[in-house]
Amino acid sequence: MRSTTTTARTTGARTTASRTTLAGSALVRRTAVAASALSLALLVSACGGSDDSSADSDKKAGKSADKSKSSAAAKPAADAADATALPQAELDKLVLVEGDVKGYKIAKASAAEIAIGKGITTDNEACTPLVDVLGFRPLGKPAASSPVRLTSVPEKPGADASPEDALAALGDMTIAAETLNSYAGQGAPEALEALSAAGKACAGGFTYTADGEKTKVTKVAPATYTAGDEAVAFTVTTEMEGETTASPLVAVRKDGLLATFMSINLGGGESKQPKDIIDAQLAKLG
Repeated sequence: MRSTTTTARTTGARTTASRTTLAGSALVRRTAVAASALSLALLVSACGGSDDSSADSDKKAGKSADKSKSSAAAKPAADAADATALPQAELDKLVLVEGDVKGYKIAKASAAEIAIGKGITTDNEACTPLVDVLGFRPLGKPAASSPVRLTSVPEKPGADASPEDALAALGDMTIAAETLNSYAGQGAPEALEALSAAGKACAGGFTYTADGEKTKVTKVAPATYTAGDEAVAFTVTTEMEGETTASPLVAVRKDGLLATFMSINLGGGESKQPKDIIDAQLAKLG
């Protein structure tokens, strides 16, 4: 009887361990796909770095394809003609920081993230504006640019939570990238138009290379977002090792400022447009 009970317990433990291993492997695969969708540098820093290390590194170192879907204009671009670019110090005061968005840790993009972003290339030059957003790079030629990384804080599982539940909580994290740019004159609306044109030209997909790794974007689909003076939105679908992930990309202009956002859910769930993040940024712009 004891032998039977012991065997059952051992079998149960092995089954639990096996399920946990499989769940962990699935999370690793999804994380790899997420890395391809949101740039390798972004995910590596978010998972392996810290806000302090990022701060130390920083110290060291055409028109919309379908306006009804991908762009919403609330204010004529001509109104930005006299825009005066903000200097870097002033822009840094406006970008999101820790405490601005509930449930997220916020840190400046590290020197390593920016360096890898600068090195990202694409097989289709027309897709460069999309790659700029993917790689923490500014759109167009802004006078100043402030990139930040946002990582959601997962709920802590209860003391009696199973290993699978603990992994699920970890996997349900959202990582987002924002770059706030300041332009003079028509720089902001022109940069937004270039992003719209890239979405149309690259609707069928493209390939980009980051840190020596090639990633295939299979589709760029127009999406809807209304905010600021005008906005452009897409859903970018990426494929890696047979798995696909769809990531929302949103760009919002307010006068001579242009903020770009992209997010990914590590758990393989639906990646929604980061409305809470966008709303917080627009509120801070006034």
